[in-house]
Amino acid sequence: MAKAETIEKIYELIEPLNKKGIDLAPDVTFASDLELDSLTVMDLVAEIEDEFDIVLPLNLLPELETIAHVADAVEKIVDKG
Repeated sequence: MAKAETIEKIYELIEPLNKKGIDLAPDVTFASDLELDSLTVMDLVAEIEDEFDIVLPLNLLPELETIAHVADAVEKIVDKG
C-alpha cells in the first residue's frame, strides 16, 4: 500500500479537477466517480510525473483506475529509482 504522503499529494493534484466535489478516497475512480475524460486524465498523469519526478509507463495507464492504483504505481517507480 502506498504511503499516506503519496496519496495526500495525489489528492492535492486531483482537487482542482474534482468538479463534483467527491470526497477523495483511495478507492475513488477517475472515470466513474470523478467523471474525468481521457485528456484530463493525461494532464493529471503529467502533473503526477512532474510532482514525483517519474515517468508512468503508457502500458500501465489502463490499469490505473483508482487513486490507490496510481499511488501504488508511483511508490513502486519511486522505490526503484
